[in-house]
Amino acid sequence: MAGGQIGIGVIGLGTVGGGVVELLREKAGELSAAVGAELRIVRAADLEPARATELGLGDEVFTTEAWSVVHDREVDIVVELIGGLSPARELVVGAIEAGKQVVTANKALLASHGAEIFALARERGVGIGYEASVGGGIPLIRALREGLIANRITRALGILNGTCNYILTEMTARGADFADVLAEAQRKGYAEADPSFDVEGTDTAHKLAIVAALASGAHPRLEDIYVEGITALSPVDIHYAQEFGFCVKLLAIFSQDESQIHARVHPALVPQDHPLAAVQGPFNALFLEGDWVGPVLLYGQGAGRRPTASAVVGDIVELAREVATGCTGRLPPLGTASPSRTPLVLAPMEEVLCQYYFRFMAADRPGVLAAISRVLGAHRISIKAVIQKGRRSQGPVPIVMLTHEAPEAAVRKALREIDALEVIAAPTVMLRVVS
Repeated sequence: MAGGQIGIGVIGLGTVGGGVVELLREKAGELSAAVGAELRIVRAADLEPARATELGLGDEVFTTEAWSVVHDREVDIVVELIGGLSPARELVVGAIEAGKQVVTANKALLASHGAEIFALARERGVGIGYEASVGGGIPLIRALREGLIANRITRALGILNGTCNYILTEMTARGADFADVLAEAQRKGYAEADPSFDVEGTDTAHKLAIVAALASGAHPRLEDIYVEGITALSPVDIHYAQEFGFCVKLLAIFSQDESQIHARVHPALVPQDHPLAAVQGPFNALFLEGDWVGPVLLYGQGAGRRPTASAVVGDIVELAREVATGCTGRLPPLGTASPSRTPLVLAPMEEVLCQYYFRFMAADRPGVLAAISRVLGAHRISIKAVIQKGRRSQGPVPIVMLTHEAPEAAVRKALREIDALEVIAAPTVMLRVVS
């Protein structure tokens, strides 16, 4: 901080970075008043000079060398918005080692290297803001590490990927196939040209890793999080889920009790009267349960230029206040001054206990349901409800089933045995139920 000014350095002037520059300019007076000092963009880096021209950034500010932002003595806060693991990790670590405050929206970076980065920030006494890494414009991070800090978070259910939620919303409303809705989402800009990062659940897993770290005080290993995407979902199963009183959502799920911690990503049947069932289109939400506060729902736009830039600038203001008052590093990155230095130990997926949805494609003849029931009973899986459709053709017919709670390990064994039966024509569809 020099002469009553706090210098901002932005690395990456794409969709979000450009929005950050615009917001800092548009609200310059209000933001400076909130901080008690002028916020000034000192340096801005991008590989494409045209972006700087569009934003009106002159040669005295713009550079194509990201490291010049980190090394600039007038930069107090480095804002990393390039994404990916490298060189983002090196730039963030370099900024922290140089004593700069850091803001990032990089979920992949924090999910993979958060333990290292957060420990270094505490060691060097600098602040790090990452609100935009989960939930776009929704203040999820701030709620977890400040507003709810008096609580033990016992469970978190999140719709954290707008692309997937848009696809599932449209499949539900229109009975359309996954491939058709995906193509439409790409045309509308809700999905990337290569959507695998979203639809296979990877993006949601990165965000869940951050939520789990905040809720537990320790970082999980990404490879320990069970991840299942939505590419295999059929409108047929969405329809039957509705008949049972559920909708289908891609959920990030975290839970902890005295004995186990679970973190997993997969499609799930959600009761139609649950708050998450009302989250439609590209919106995000996180449903939390705290031991003192009870249930909390955080909802809003999870991506996009304006919501994400709003979250980034919120972090900039928070850190600028610390710089202005000389108390940098005031807030521990995970909200606790004593985070665990060992990875979070997650219970294996086989130990999950929940209800299940099954769709069997079976021969339409007497004794089939009894044969399926015998296998389930042998594994102590109790049936709660059944939908059995009559014959419409000479081919197999669906038998759709909802169970009571059962262990995942028993369910997997039972389905292997059922799929080996002569009367079963195709692999069984299995979905988990979350209430």
